Formats: sequence, structure tokens, C-alpha cells
Amino acid sequence: MSNKAGFVHSLKDGQKYMETWPMRKELNLLFPEQRIIKATRFGVKVMPAIAAISVLTQMAFNNYQSMPQAVIIALFAISMPIQGMWWLGNRANTQLPPSLAGWYREIHQKIVDSGCALEPLKSRPRYKELANILNRAFRQLDKSALERWF
Repeated sequence: MSNKAGFVHSLKDGQKYMETWPMRKELNLLFPEQRIIKATRFGVKVMPAIAAISVLTQMAFNNYQSMPQAVIIALFAISMPIQGMWWLGNRANTQLPPSLAGWYREIHQKIVDSGCALEPLKSRPRYKELANILNRAFRQLDKSALERWF
């Protein structure tokens, strides 16, 4: 049961992380998140239709001997966006490596120095904290302040 709850929690974290991550071209080369988020969003829109079409086509042509394969294709199609959400959820809760943790602290300090109120600095930041701080930096810091990092 706890494993199931962990999976569902990871999916919810993935959805929240997907909404939080700043979709900025400056981050494209540094992080895979943007590609995963785009693929997951695409999958959420398209894969249920592919799943339905694969089963309904076999039914429409009375091809019931191929139904097991159609169901497998449908399950695979449905699993694609779930895999993306799960990956994002795990990524959101992964602790930052030391180099990115230092970067997180620098950006946090820059935002605080600019006079903006911010949540306290995390001693062991995760990717979701990095996503939050990057979002704030892109919203509140001017372009010249960001040039150092991008």
C-alpha cells in the first residue's frame, strides 16, 4: 500500500513540478526538464485517443483475435504520460548536486539582495526548490542580473 501511495505522490509531485518549472530557452541546454514536460503534455493530450483508437478499430472491423495486441498498445499509450509525470515527480524530490546547490544559493542571495521577500534558504535543496527560485529570478530580476548565469 505504501508503495502505491508513493507512486501516486510521485505523480502529483510531477504534475506540480511540471507547472513550476520555468519553460525558458536559457535552461534548455542545462536541464532535460523542458523536453520531458513538452513530451508529457503532448502525451496527456494525444495518448488517450491513440489508446481508444487502437481498441475501437479492432472492434469496428470485428477483428477480435487482434484485441489482445490492441489492448497492449492502448496500455502502452496510456502509460507514456504517466511515465513522464513519474520521472518529473522523482526529479522534483531529488537533492541537487553540490554544483547546482551552490547555484541555487547564489540566485537566492541575488533575489534577496534585490529586496524581494523569499522563503528561507534550504540547506539541502531539491530540484523543486531550484525550479521555484529560477521562476522567481526570471520574474523579478532584470536581464543584466541574469546574464551571469545565462
